[in-house]
Amino acid sequence: MSTVVRRWRSLGAGAAAACLLALSGGFLAGAHAADDATIDHSETAAGQLKLLVSVPGDADVDLGSVKVTLDGSTVDAEATVAESSDAIRRTTVLAIDTSNSMAGDRIAAAKAAALTYLDTVPDNVYIGIVTFDNDVVVRQQPSLDRAASKAIVEALSLKLNTALYRGVQTAITATGTGAGQRQVLVLSDGEDNTKAPLAPVLSAIRKSGVKVDAVALEQGAQAPPALKSMADTSKGQVISADAEALGDAFANEADALARQILVTATVPASVTATDASVQVSLDAGGSTHTASAFVNVKAAAAPPPDTSPAIAAESKAPFEVPTNVMYGAIAAIGLGAVVLLGVLLTPAKAQPVSLGDQLAVYSASADTAEAHQRKRGAVKPAGPSIADQAKQAAENVLASNASIEAKIAHRLEGAGMALKASEWLLMHAGIAFLAGLLGLLLTAGNPIGLVVFLILGAIGPWVYLSFKRSRRLKAFSEGLADTLQLMSGSMSAGLSLAQSLDTIVREGTEPITSEFKRVIVESRLGVPLEDALDGVAERMQSVDFRWVVMAIRIQREVGGNLAELLTTVAATLREREYIRRHVRALSAEGRLSCWILGGLPPAFLAYLAVSRPEYVKPMFTTVLGWGMIGLMSALLAVGIFWMSKVAKVEV
Repeated sequence: MSTVVRRWRSLGAGAAAACLLALSGGFLAGAHAADDATIDHSETAAGQLKLLVSVPGDADVDLGSVKVTLDGSTVDAEATVAESSDAIRRTTVLAIDTSNSMAGDRIAAAKAAALTYLDTVPDNVYIGIVTFDNDVVVRQQPSLDRAASKAIVEALSLKLNTALYRGVQTAITATGTGAGQRQVLVLSDGEDNTKAPLAPVLSAIRKSGVKVDAVALEQGAQAPPALKSMADTSKGQVISADAEALGDAFANEADALARQILVTATVPASVTATDASVQVSLDAGGSTHTASAFVNVKAAAAPPPDTSPAIAAESKAPFEVPTNVMYGAIAAIGLGAVVLLGVLLTPAKAQPVSLGDQLAVYSASADTAEAHQRKRGAVKPAGPSIADQAKQAAENVLASNASIEAKIAHRLEGAGMALKASEWLLMHAGIAFLAGLLGLLLTAGNPIGLVVFLILGAIGPWVYLSFKRSRRLKAFSEGLADTLQLMSGSMSAGLSLAQSLDTIVREGTEPITSEFKRVIVESRLGVPLEDALDGVAERMQSVDFRWVVMAIRIQREVGGNLAELLTTVAATLREREYIRRHVRALSAEGRLSCWILGGLPPAFLAYLAVSRPEYVKPMFTTVLGWGMIGLMSALLAVGIFWMSKVAKVEV
């Protein structure tokens, strides 16, 4: 009775399948609702249908229990372990991320997991290895040589960037184009950061039919969208694992290949359709496991040969500049910029002119004299040099804005730098340009690196100039009391004010000596001594010295003992300097806290950007991240301003 019931059920299932085929125009769903096994691959040859079936669990499969139906009709079939048969070639390519983000324990765990996979995977599975970082390299074509594969894995090294998409495309190509089961196993700890598009990768997966399984290393429960898209397109899976569970993930992938069953079914001659609904059932551990799919069961008839003339179309890959060439070009541009900047800022050396040549200018004719001068370099060529043209261009830029030129000149004078405003502008532009090139080199052409280093190159020279100027002003203020004491002693010994200034130039310290030397030169050129001293007070921004100049003016108008006056002023300045240093010592903790609390957040962000770029990448690639950066920058600026005002005490 049970046999009859089973037969009627079989007939009913066949009729139902035929009805579904008729209603859907020959298309059937790929899997039965109750299926718990999977058909990983199918091939047809010589009237036989070969299937690779994966059965869940770890129980031994009863190979004699295999049953196969084609469109509901039972056909002859037999099952063997795929590991012991070469009827279907199985190929797996390991695509391993070797970017710098894998440094430390990650690359060690990846190597150990890959070695575990090579030890566990069946011997008849062809293994290829592809690595991707800044470059994509096929380390090994699919091979059965496990020793060579292990040697390649153990010798892996790290580089910049993560060319994930190109790595997957190269791995798909490395699996080949012949028959057999082809799989790509991707290991990555992040997303592609080379600005490559994802669409070509998904298109390549669809065309090739290669299954892509991805292991997302330390990416949390939410897998990267790119890995999930590639796995979904190929009907693969994404496995999230940390460094400790990485070995188990790879071992499970190898076990899945080891447990595959090769089912060979004979296709009856009565079957005329090229595609049919196939259902396989196998017993394992006391349970029956089934798998269904709509697959090709007969080779399609070959189309008639095309006798029309074919037009050969060659598809050329888009031009891509090699990384080494790009780095070399950037380095050459940077070297050229350095040489040009050196030429612009190096003053031309005057050629010595002999006495005979000087007399020849006055004794010869005009043409002969000019030729003499050109020969000796006394007369410049008619055309201006590159340096002169660049300086003239900078002067024209500054001429349109006199306030900027005056500001630059004032800062250069305060810093004691013997540069003109135009020369400083040229040097500033050159430093910014070189900083931008350095950013491109360090970030492998990343535009964000270019912008960041360009900003640093634009701000850096001003910061250096302000730092040097503040140190010079501070040194002048600290040495002013001793200078006044030296002036007072010189005048008490009988020297005049001008002679006492000359004594300071000979025996003083910088920057006081250079400033007082300028006073002496200006006074000899006709500038009143008090006005020349006022210029020192203005350049050094010294209120104390302005009082000294005021005292000198009053003394020179109404008379009095200037030496005694300078001694009193020197004592007052010493007391003020003592109080100023005492206040700075008491407020040192507040100022240090301002530096630490203000510099720690950006410094730590820069450290994370170098050591764990994938951790802070959302801050620079999402709208929310940019908003958070802007808000935090504003709050940090307010905090720094507030702390600096609290810690600053005017004396």
